[in-house]
Amino acid sequence: MKSQSIQTMMRKTIKLFGLSVCIAFIISSCETAEKEGVYNMEKIRTEIQALEDAYSAAEVAKDADAIMKYYSKEAISYSQNKEPLKGKTAIRESIVSNIANDSIENYNEYKVVDLFVEGSTVVEVGSWIEFDVDGNEKQSGNFIAYFEKRYGKYICVRDMSTTNTPLKLGL
Repeated sequence: MKSQSIQTMMRKTIKLFGLSVCIAFIISSCETAEKEGVYNMEKIRTEIQALEDAYSAAEVAKDADAIMKYYSKEAISYSQNKEPLKGKTAIRESIVSNIANDSIENYNEYKVVDLFVEGSTVVEVGSWIEFDVDGNEKQSGNFIAYFEKRYGKYICVRDMSTTNTPLKLGL
């Protein structure tokens, strides 16, 4: 009698195990739609635009240290018709040189055009306009910046800018 009860229990256990395996197989073989991250795009846009505004204000103030808050230590900055600036030191040296050579007091405005967000990274497509002291547009262009969120704040890891002004070739 005891042997029948053990056999019955074993059958139930095997059936339960088989049923569990079948359910697990069915569930795992079902195609699940990938869930896109839910991002507060307006909040991210505001954060990135604030970085651009701070960069512009620091340029006007000729404050290289304030500008450098925009960049990570391993940042690379690409400009049109120039070698890439690799690392915060090279970027800072270029900014300091630009500030030292700037005597015309023009200023730039930067605007977020589009954002692409994935996890803790953002790719920004933006535009810039250079104005003279009277507010007249001098030139304009576009840029792309790649940001990573570190310690709760976005920081630029790569950026690339171009100008809409045609290159003047020497004759």
